Amino acid sequence: MYFLSEYAARKPRPVFWFAGLISFILILLVLVATLAPNAVPVLRPLTIDTDPENMLDPGEPVRVFHNTMKKEFGLHDMVVVGVVNTSHPDGAFNVQTLSNVYELAGFAKTLSWEKDGEQHGVIGVDLIAPSTVDNIEQAGPGTVRFEWLMPEPPGSAKEAREVGEKARRIPFLDDTMVSRDGKALALYLPISRKDISYKVASSLREKIASFDAQEEYHITGLPIAQDQFGIEMFKQMAISAPLAMALIFALMWLFFRNIRFIVSPMIVAMLAVIDTMGLLILSGNTIHIMSSMIPIFIMPIAVLDAVHILSEFFDRYPHHQDRAATLKTVMTDLHKPMLYTSLTTSVGFGSLALTPIPPVQIFGLFIGAGVLLAWLLTVTLVPAYIMLMPKKALDGFGKTNENEGKGRSPLDTALSWTGRVSYGKARTVLVGVLVTGILAIYGITRIQINDNPVKWFTPNHEIRVADRALNERFGGTYMAYLTLSAIESDTEDNPVASLEQKLAALPEPVRSQLLQLLSSEIAKDAPDKTALLDILTTRAQKAQDETLVDEEWDAWDEALLALEKIAQEDEVFKNPEVLRYIESLQAYLGQTGFVGKSNTLPDIVKTVHRELFMGDDKAFRIPDTPAAIAQTLLTFQNSHRPQDLWHFVTPDFRRTNLWLQLKSGDNVDMKTVIAAVDRFVSENPPPFPLDHEWFGLTYINVVWQQKMVSGMLRAFLGSFLVVLAMMAFLFRSFRWGLLSMVPLTFTIAAIYGLIGIVGKDYDMPVAVLSSLSLGLAIDYAIHFLARSRALRKEHESWKDAVTAVFGEPARSITRNVIVIGVGFLPLLAAPLLPYRTVGVFISAILLLAGIASLFILPALLTVFEKQLFPNFEKKGETT
Repeated sequence: MYFLSEYAARKPRPVFWFAGLISFILILLVLVATLAPNAVPVLRPLTIDTDPENMLDPGEPVRVFHNTMKKEFGLHDMVVVGVVNTSHPDGAFNVQTLSNVYELAGFAKTLSWEKDGEQHGVIGVDLIAPSTVDNIEQAGPGTVRFEWLMPEPPGSAKEAREVGEKARRIPFLDDTMVSRDGKALALYLPISRKDISYKVASSLREKIASFDAQEEYHITGLPIAQDQFGIEMFKQMAISAPLAMALIFALMWLFFRNIRFIVSPMIVAMLAVIDTMGLLILSGNTIHIMSSMIPIFIMPIAVLDAVHILSEFFDRYPHHQDRAATLKTVMTDLHKPMLYTSLTTSVGFGSLALTPIPPVQIFGLFIGAGVLLAWLLTVTLVPAYIMLMPKKALDGFGKTNENEGKGRSPLDTALSWTGRVSYGKARTVLVGVLVTGILAIYGITRIQINDNPVKWFTPNHEIRVADRALNERFGGTYMAYLTLSAIESDTEDNPVASLEQKLAALPEPVRSQLLQLLSSEIAKDAPDKTALLDILTTRAQKAQDETLVDEEWDAWDEALLALEKIAQEDEVFKNPEVLRYIESLQAYLGQTGFVGKSNTLPDIVKTVHRELFMGDDKAFRIPDTPAAIAQTLLTFQNSHRPQDLWHFVTPDFRRTNLWLQLKSGDNVDMKTVIAAVDRFVSENPPPFPLDHEWFGLTYINVVWQQKMVSGMLRAFLGSFLVVLAMMAFLFRSFRWGLLSMVPLTFTIAAIYGLIGIVGKDYDMPVAVLSSLSLGLAIDYAIHFLARSRALRKEHESWKDAVTAVFGEPARSITRNVIVIGVGFLPLLAAPLLPYRTVGVFISAILLLAGIASLFILPALLTVFEKQLFPNFEKKGETT
């Protein structure tokens, strides 16, 4: 590093030209890749991804299952549009509101377009709205009539009220599409991809704005929250990054009072951000929720070393009055601490590569690379810039009268007091640290792990307002899906042998012919038992049609009945006991207080069964036989939306889907529901062996957060050990290595203890900060201990060295504490809460780490002076 700095001081112009050229090339390549993606095929354009599902690796089992089940049940992510009318006596079911809703549903169907040969937008066939769902009514004994609930806008108040009354009689619509108080209704718009939800929502808002309406419209749903976050995070970066730059610039002017002098850290920060983001984009990585925060992290970190150089230069220049000589002295003292602080910071961020979350890995690796890049730019561009400044610009520059009683700055006064307290009251300081540590441990035990993408927005944001409004009136807008699957028995592992056994009682020659068919090549090609049954049934039907002998016809008829019975045995979810089991699970989940509504296969069966019996409410039940259940489902398939059946059960009736609506998207609530299901199944074994698994966005959020927490713990422990080893190597002493880790350990424990005590959720930003703060918080300890060791060699005792330590070195550290601690505060202006969380806690961690270093380390050096300075020689002697 010293060679680089010396070369930059001797050849400042080439160094600046080279750094500028690299950044210019990266900007040019990004622009070409983004504006003309096909011009240079090797370059990858800028892509944005705000989907939390991508927090998991594409091959992650839970994600694979999630996508498989969505495809198997024909499900899509949904945008929810709530319509609330509290001013009209009939609520949302008045002529004007329903006319607007009818028009809005029709408009929503048009929100579809073709891109790259695929159809994108709203899946109109599955749209849930009054005009697109069926009313199910009896049409005479044993007959059910299916008609559109609202085929056209109502012409009278009576017709409008009837729409609500009819909808409330259908379990699938009650409390899902229609609120129980009649004041609201909801439209559910399935979309082809989550990343088009913002576009769909924007089009809906434009259409709603054209209505002359009394009712309120709310648009919400997890896809909306995730996609809108991506839009707003760029606005946030456009505001926060310049604010951070301006604030850091103002702080440095306050310290050094020379605008020309403080331009160099700004140049370093700007080039570090440009180069890091350019490399991120050109390497094909997407801009995710995490990577969007890279500029706001790189910027304050990039000026850390520069502030140390400028601070030392500011203090020493008046003595030398020569730029080159001052730089030589400064870089001699700082080259090792600056290198190690940059390495430890890079390791702290790089440790995020140990997490199982791909976007977090990319975030950590590129900030780690950006930190090292900022170090390289600092040790070259800052000396080069100083040498390019006119000598006149430094006239009267620097700290003067530092040994005089007058002219002492408030900073000097504060540091002098800190030195006296940390030395004179060392044991008291350490007792305070111990008490704080005990409280911190208590707070850490109270930490609650929780997150919710909708809560990434401020409480008054339209998404949060919509979320509250709709979840107060409906069963819930957070979708979670629970699958129940039949477990194959041991005999089912060999379907041919199973069928041979079940067909053994058939009369000859029917039995022989069917068994011969089972052993044929045709049967060997069948993928499963269902396919085998189809082959056998087709053969039996054909043989019965061709025979002219009554006895043979009867034998084949017996075979067909046997095959039908075998097929019914496999259709688990036509079994009345199994459906009643699901019904009891529904009731149990409804009592938890977290599941506001559930829609299942039994709801369809009971609704159709009631209408088959003239709409008698006593007939709203599960029929007693599989055949009766099969009849209700066959009847339902005569509706306008027969595909709805396959949203709840697979065609072989061996897997069913329970659609649960949660009023909260908090992970803790989803985990409570998961635990409730596990408890119910454990206490109430199903009548048939069933396996249960979860999928859906609400469940995916729980899984990736659990992986985030465990991954962050591994990353923190890993980086802690690596940094400890680096510190032991730097100081050539394991004892001094441990000493350097004390302030950051205290800081992280205190901050996370406070999080637990105040009840702040341990969410994604808070989880990430543990590893990030480790690499940053150690910087102060490195500089403090390195300078303390050096100054101790120049003084008779540690008592004599304390005054010198709390002079120039402590001033430099304090300036850095203020710059980087305050540098993150512009994030508090963000409309997105994760950015605010990062701003508050990273600033708190860095400020507290600085204060801890200036109080705890000198106190420890005082109490353990003999152990830590056993062989230090007196002033004037050579070590």
